[in-house]
Parts: sequence; structure tokens; C-alpha cells
Amino acid sequence: GLPKGIVHGHGGVVVEHLKAVALQSDMGRDDTFFWYTSPSWMMWNFQVAGLLVGATVVCYDGSPSAPHPDELWRIAARLRVTVLGTSPGYVLGCIKADAAPSRTHDLSALRTVGITGSSLPPTSSLWLRDQVGVQTSSISGGTDVVSAFIGGVRTVPVWPGELSAPFLGVALDAWDEDGKPVRGDVGELVITKPMPSMPVSFWRDPDGKRYHDAYFDVYPGVWRHGDWITITDHGSVVVHGRSDSTLNRHGIRMGSADIYQAVERLPEVAEALVIGVEQPDGGYWMPLFVVLAEGVELTDEVRERINDAVRTEVSPRHVPDEIIAAPGVPHTRTGKKLEVPIKKLFQGRDAARVVERSAVDDPDLLDWYAEQRRS
Repeated sequence: GLPKGIVHGHGGVVVEHLKAVALQSDMGRDDTFFWYTSPSWMMWNFQVAGLLVGATVVCYDGSPSAPHPDELWRIAARLRVTVLGTSPGYVLGCIKADAAPSRTHDLSALRTVGITGSSLPPTSSLWLRDQVGVQTSSISGGTDVVSAFIGGVRTVPVWPGELSAPFLGVALDAWDEDGKPVRGDVGELVITKPMPSMPVSFWRDPDGKRYHDAYFDVYPGVWRHGDWITITDHGSVVVHGRSDSTLNRHGIRMGSADIYQAVERLPEVAEALVIGVEQPDGGYWMPLFVVLAEGVELTDEVRERINDAVRTEVSPRHVPDEIIAAPGVPHTRTGKKLEVPIKKLFQGRDAARVVERSAVDDPDLLDWYAEQRRS
């Protein structure tokens, strides 16, 4: 949506980062820390926090996959990186390119691969295990707190498709619509006690109404982050996607991440975007927009391969109503798919009100989606 203008307190963020880097990530003076990020993303702050414990920080200006798909692994090998951070998208790109990092590069210094930006599919986690052979620390948090809520830690196992544990000091829970904790089932991600890095305020929000409406309008006094999660019986967490973009077909809720894990593994699909649109007549329309790989056309055969992947790997109930070839998927500047703004576009909202164009990586794509709504 429109920018919140978050105001953070310096002391609270420093305390949170010291905890996250020194304790949760177990970094110190002997570590070399490289997270592929940009200064507009909170992961830049997270990486710079490595300096708080005396770690060496790697700054990189360039592509993660050029001139070769395994460019990040090459840099990690050359600089003897011990903690490397990247995204599920980069890992998937390496899988599609048949990269074999541990065979082609000396990664003997590496001990942890961090992942964030979206959910890491189980298959990608297993690929990292087999092709890199170090701990995978998949984390989830937010710019809102400049930190993570859930992630890996060296004392807890890694379960493919799951985030190993809540971060230290994070009172994380999953609640149902009535505000009751749930286990083994999908619930809203809530933080029941304050974290030191929670925003002080929003810019130009003198009465705090926008701040309150952003986090506390569903459960009074309890932070609702807007993600669907499942807390497992062994204490790990599965992140299904944004709760306000979660797909709800015939009463069965499904995170968009589950759809992407199935569809984006297909060689014909470069990227996908799925939305569920509640319609005025009570109907529910769930289109899947696909960015096709170079040279691929959206034939009936490709459509059936996509539908079959969703049907067999996700749920027969969540086979899309329509598959539409798209020129691209719009993202925030930090790489998150703009599911909710696109959903609002298809529900009739004005494009100028659903998202700030300057916050989109390719603003022209918004016009294409708006035109699809009109047609």
C-alpha cells in the first residue's frame, strides 16, 4: 500500500540487532558476513549490524547471477564468507541452471546460508543441503521491526519448508479469528509482547491512528503482522504468505507461497502471481498470472502442466480459474510480490491509491494489470 513512513528508535534497533547477530546468528570477530541486499531493504541494516560484533561485512554492487548463475557462490568462495544471505528466488535460479556450488567452488569457510524475502520451498531447502551442505537459516520478519520474528539457530535442527524457531525474545504465536492460540493449523502471526525495535510512530500520524490500524485493529493491544503461519508440534513455524492475500477457496485457506512453490519449479515458468478476488455477487475469482520462460508460449499443454502441478502438489481446490500470460510481476523495491495491491486493483480500486508507484520496481506493470481488470 501507500508508504507508512515508519519512525524507529535508535536504541531499540541496536539492542534487537545485537541479539539477532550475536546470539541468534552466533556471529563474532572471526566471521565474514555477506547478505545480498540493497540499502532500501531492512536486510541492509541487518548486515551492517555485523559490525556491532566485529564481523567483516561484504558490500557488493552487481548482479547475483551475472555473468554466471552462481555468482554469489563465487564471491563467497573468494572472500571466505562464513554467513551468506540470499533469497528463495536466487536458489531456484541456481536449481534451474543446474548449479553445483560445493563442487565448483571452495565453500569450506561457509557455515550458514540465510534465506529471506519469501518462503523457501522444501525442495530448495533439500537442494541447499545436498549442493552446499551447511545449515540453512530461513528467516521471516519485517521492515516494521527491522529484524526477524522467526529463523534458524545453530542449536535447532532444520526441517525443509519450515523456519526452525522463533527468534530469542520474540513472543510469537498463531491465533485464530477469536484470538485463541492454534497449533498444527493455520493462524495469524501475532506478537503478544513488545519488541524493543517496534516503531516509535508513523511519520505525519499525530494521533497514532494509522499506526494502530496497521497492527492493532484486529486484536486490541496485540501486534498482528498480516502473515498466515502454522506452529508445528516440534516448535518450528511454516509461513504460508500474507493473510490479506491468502487464497480462500470453498472455505479452505491456502497461502500463495504454496502455489508459487509448485508452479515456479516448472521450467516453462519464470515467475508467477496468484490472487483471490472476492466479487460483488459473492463469487470468488482466482487467476494465476505467469511470466513464461524465454521462447515459451502459453499453449493448452503448458496450461495443463501448470494446473496439474497445483492439483497434485498443492490442492485440487486451488487450481486457478484462469491462467494469464503476463509481461512481468511487479515487486516492491525489496523484491516482494505486490499481491495485495494487484488484488485491490481487480476489486475496482484506483491504481493511484493502492500503491505508490515509486515504491514499485517496474511501475509500468501496474498499468498492464489495470488494463487486464478493465478487459
